[in-house]
Parts: sequence; structure tokens; C-alpha cells
Amino acid sequence: MQNSAPTPGAIARVIIDRTTDREFDYRVPEAMLDRIVVGSRVRVPVRNRLLSATVVDLPDSSPFEKLRDVDSIAGGHPVLRPVLLRMARWMADYYCCPVETAMRAVLPQVIRDSAAGHRERLHARLLKTPDPGELAVIEKRAPRQADVLRHLLASPGASVALTVLQKKCGASRAALDALEEKGWVTTQTETVWRDPYGDESFLPSIPLTLNGEQAAAHDILLAAIADPAGAKPILLHGVTGSGKTEIYLQGLQAVLDAGKSAIVLVPEISLTPQTVERFKSRFSSHGVAVLHSHLSGGERHDEWHRIHTGKARIVIGARSAVFAPLDHLGLIVVDEEHENSYKQEEAPRYHARDLAVLRASMEPCAVLLGSATPSLESYHNAVSGKYRLVELRNRVDDRQMPHIRIVDMRMRSKKATAQVLSDLLVAAIGQRLERSEQTILFLNRRGFNTSLTCPACGHVCGCPNCSVALTYHRGDGRLVCHLCGHIERVPAKCPKCSDAGIKYAGTGTEKVEDAVARIFPKARLARMDADAMTRKEAYRETLGAFRAGKIDILVGTQMIAKGLHFPNVTLVGIVNADLTLHLPDFRAAERTFQLLVQVAGRAGRGEVNGEVFVQSHTPFSPAIQFARQHDFAEFWDQEREFRAQWSYPPFSHMVLIHLKSGNERLAEFSAETLHRRLKEHLPPDVFLGEPAPAPLKKSKGQYRFHIVLRTPRILPLSRYLREKLAALTFPEDVHVAVDVDPYQLL
Repeated sequence: MQNSAPTPGAIARVIIDRTTDREFDYRVPEAMLDRIVVGSRVRVPVRNRLLSATVVDLPDSSPFEKLRDVDSIAGGHPVLRPVLLRMARWMADYYCCPVETAMRAVLPQVIRDSAAGHRERLHARLLKTPDPGELAVIEKRAPRQADVLRHLLASPGASVALTVLQKKCGASRAALDALEEKGWVTTQTETVWRDPYGDESFLPSIPLTLNGEQAAAHDILLAAIADPAGAKPILLHGVTGSGKTEIYLQGLQAVLDAGKSAIVLVPEISLTPQTVERFKSRFSSHGVAVLHSHLSGGERHDEWHRIHTGKARIVIGARSAVFAPLDHLGLIVVDEEHENSYKQEEAPRYHARDLAVLRASMEPCAVLLGSATPSLESYHNAVSGKYRLVELRNRVDDRQMPHIRIVDMRMRSKKATAQVLSDLLVAAIGQRLERSEQTILFLNRRGFNTSLTCPACGHVCGCPNCSVALTYHRGDGRLVCHLCGHIERVPAKCPKCSDAGIKYAGTGTEKVEDAVARIFPKARLARMDADAMTRKEAYRETLGAFRAGKIDILVGTQMIAKGLHFPNVTLVGIVNADLTLHLPDFRAAERTFQLLVQVAGRAGRGEVNGEVFVQSHTPFSPAIQFARQHDFAEFWDQEREFRAQWSYPPFSHMVLIHLKSGNERLAEFSAETLHRRLKEHLPPDVFLGEPAPAPLKKSKGQYRFHIVLRTPRILPLSRYLREKLAALTFPEDVHVAVDVDPYQLL
């Protein structure tokens, strides 16, 4: 029953975990009045259950007459910073999703549930210092006890875990108890932080001397740090090897000197030991926290709490690190800002780069977006004056950009049609092996062959759940779907016409690895892709071996394409440059250009000039030719005309509505019905496309249909879509999702 009069006592407005887009009011008992604040986690009664919730407001009154009491407070302090709550509300409005869905991104599940908890261990601390005579007496009677005392003496005032003492000194628990009874040591329970890089040591590094371009960029960044409210976001467009990371590092030092904190976002695929090492070597290892999806639940729990309590002032992480609970934020760096991995593909479908700019305006703090190949959205913002454009046109130490050679694979002889590597690339690899230099071979497709085809009837072995061909993995001897994980045995003959001449087609990283091993049997070879990097430490170990010179040739997918700095790599081979070029996506040319330039940038970062071989069947494509010349400006000019002509981003905002169902007709009917309803009161500046099957029509057993909308003003459209979708009821088997500013149109 509603009542407009104020409700006596304090009110807590909460969002309950895993609920619909609603907020609920509860009365705060008097005993909790001083402890509940915005951001607190509480337990509240819902019907006959107690559920977890987050306090999002403390209003003076409630429109409801009878309120139930908050049951209890979870944890001793608020976990949600006010700025993060504001971001969650903005995300719900902009990305057309429930607030609770946005809250799930802002507050990690491991923190909500506290399932991991803190790890506690018994530690020993020296109570009194034995003199040499006393230590000699103990040595004669109990040598293990003497070893424990010596170990503790080596770290005066510090406590040491009992497990460490038992391992290092060979002492039993009885020996430690005896020392405690005699008053030599005391034991107590202490919290042990799980550090994902705790077993590694990082050699300290010192700031490098900046060249003229770097110094000018650094001065602009310092001005933004000093006056963030009056500064624009900075787009740092620097060619590969131009020293962008050193500008990040020196900017972070200025932030720390000012008593503030910082976030460094890196693409998930570039979050390597090398990236972490650069920052932990420059700053105190304990002051740098790392957040990414490869952490265990316990490691993520501890890193988050180190950040929340102020023990870490620099956070390095993938897209979710934009929500790091830091106080006094002074700088957010988004490295490789063009990367697709910054876009979340499940609800809430946010873009971390855009949220970094948003958070910087809310704090306020400086924000720096860096890339050798900026996204066209960010570059458009820079040339239109919304961002400040800063350019680094030259590599550090006057090093030359790598020379890029285009290999026209159409010109191969019929005899060589089965070749994976061209003769020119093979010869170049041989030269590098003779000179003890390293080579990277890139192909953004894993597996051995990409399809199994019957030449008699044309049948292609496809996935029963997805509209894609199965990929042959020779290591497992299986056909695998890379979308849903479906696995089949390799047929001896065509499943359709029983012809025995069924053939493998296409090339994956396994096949490249096999070809290199046959041509260069003495070369030390490694492969990095999702199939080879199955262990948690495999990525780190392989890159460490490559850096140490224990690997001559590294074959890999996109995970080796960016963010790596190996001075001894003088040759890069791009096996098939056309893979992303002909996809049915308006960003296909942009992605191809970015990928080629980024991969090519791994070569020639040391004293020896680099060389890049790009194998292509469409060598005269503008994206490939502009990449060959490292000419971003010309690529931008051409692509801008195409985007403006058809009103594609960055000249509009796009919304992609996905509808999927296990029933194809039901999915199609729902898409047509939604399209009709959207037309009824559509804002006049919105373009509404016709419902159509997605380019990838079937995925994981679900038939998929798309509706595309474009508009110059996104917030009115997002609000319109929320209202329309809330008023509609879809069949139970139909799932509808709204993707604002989509990055994948397949």
C-alpha cells in the first residue's frame, strides 16, 4: 500500500542480487544506523528467504507504508564506491540493460559471495634474540630449533609462516611448539595475500631519457594530470616502437608523486608477464595489483581487496579493471585502445575504453588512450576536437620502421599451390636462423586444416549446432567446432556420397607449425594459440623462453600480434593477410589494417632493421597497401568517406538487436513482430533496418536474427528501446539482447 508520507526511521534503498530492474526499500534498524552507508552489502528478507543486496541510496522517506527491516550487514565496510554506482546507473541507461546487470560488472562475483575469503596461516615471530652462547647450547640439544632461530634472526622483526620454517629448516611442529614454550618465539594467525606474481622477482628499472616527441607528449599528459577538470581525453597516436609505454610509466610516477592512484587497461591478449614486469620493475611490486580473467578466485579476491584497502595504488588489468575500487584516481591509461577485446560481448555489453573516458570525467582524472592504429571512433573524436591528439611519428633511437613486402600468392605455380609458406618467406627464415635472429609467423586461425571437403559432391563437414565448417586438429585426430566445442571423428569417406576422396582444405597454425618443422628440422619451434596454451602458466613460460632466445621461430594467432617487445625479432611472416578482409562487417578493412600494422610492428625493435612478409591473395586491397606504407592518415581519409556516405560509426551510433531461438521459424517471427512494434513511435532521426538472418545464422544450436538501428543520438534511442522491450512479451524459447555500439556483427 502506497503512502506519500515519510516513513519513520532511516531507509535503505537496495538492489537485490539477480533481480529484475527494480529497487526495494527497507527500514534500517537503530543498531545499524551508524554502519550502513551507500555501497554497503546487506542481507534482506524477500518473502521467506534472506538475499544479498547492495545499498544504493539512503532516502529520507519511502512511498511505501510498511517496510521490512534490513537483516544484517555483510562485511565490515562498504564495497561499492559512489563513483562506481554512478557508472552502473549510466551503463544501464546507455547500454539498455537492468541496473542489477550493470552492478554485476562493477562488483565481481567473488566479492559479492565472499566464497574465496582471505587465506590465513600461522606465523612465527622472534620474541628475544639469543646470544652466540645460547644458540650454541640449543644447537647441541636441538639443531632444528637452532636452524629456526637463525632463519628468524635473518629477518629481524618480521614474521615467517610456519610452513616456510618447516620447509626451509626441516623443523617439525613439535620443534616450533618447544621454542614457543621456552619463550623464544610467538605464533599468531596472519592473513596471507595470494599474489599471482609472488614467486617472481623483478629487477628495478629507471626512467629512460625521452626524445623530443616523447617529452612533448609527456608535458601534455602532466598538464592533464595537474588539471583534469579542464583537460580533454588524450589520444596518443604513436607508431609501433615509438616509446608509448615509457610515457605511461613516467605519467604514472607523476600520479604517485601527487599521492594519487592509477589504472592501466591492456587487452586481455596482451596481458603478458612482459607487460606486468615493466610496471612492477619500475614501481614497488607490492604497490601494483593485477586483475584479469586468468586469476583464480582466491587471487582475484585478494587483489581486489588490496586495491580497495589502498595497499595497491596502480592497477593493471583487462576491461573489468576499469571498475577497480581505487580512491584518489589520477590517471587512466588505455593501451591499444582500438582492441576489440575491450568490448564486452555479454550483458552488460559495455566498452571499457568508453567507460574509462566516462570515469575520468566523473572522478575527475586524466585519461590517456594509446595506439599505433587508433579506432576510427577515437580518431574522429580527436580530429573533431573532442579529444586532444598527440602524435609520435618516429621510433625511439631513430630506429627504422620494418620494411614490408607483399607476396602475391596468386602468382604461385600450380606445383606450389599446397605451399603454406612462400619461397621468399622460407628463404628469409633461413637467413634469420643463420644469423641467430628470431622469427614470428602469424596466422589468426588455429587447427591444422580449416575444413574437410568432398570433391565429388561438394559436401563440407559442418557443425550440427553452428553454421560453420569443422576444423581438423591433427594433434587430437578430431574435427572440432571453434564456436560450440562440438567434436567428431574424422570420416574415412564422405558422409553424404561415401566417396573416399574426401580432402582437407585450408590452413591453421598447426599446419604452419608442421610445415616449418619439416623445412627447418633443427630450428627450435613453438606454437601459441588457444589449443597450445591450455595450462595457466603456458603463456608466460613460452614467452619467457622466446625472450631468453630458447625459441627461434614462434608461430601463433592474435595472442602474439600486439604488445610484445623482443629486440631480437627481425622477421615477421603474415601467412594469410586476407582472413579478416572479406567478412560481412563494415569494420573489416579497419581490422585488417590494424592487425597488419600491429603484427608488423613486432619486427625490428632492436639494433637490426626488421622485415615483414605479407602473403595475400588480394595484394592490392587498400587496407593492405596502406598498412604496407604504415600510412594511417591515408587509410583514415578513404575509410572516412565510406563511413560518412552510409552513416556508419563514427558518424552515427549503431544498435544491434539479437534474437535467437532453437526454433528457426519462431526466431524469425519474433524478429518480424519486434520490427513492426519498433516502427510505431520510432524517433524521427533513427534508421531502422529490416529483420534478417545473422551472417552466422546458427550458433550453438540457436538460430539467430538481427535488427540494426542507426542514430546520431544514442541515449533517446536506448531509452525508447528499454520502454518498448519492457512492454513486450516474447515466447519462452526466444532470447532477445540489445547491443549498443556493437563490435561484432556476425
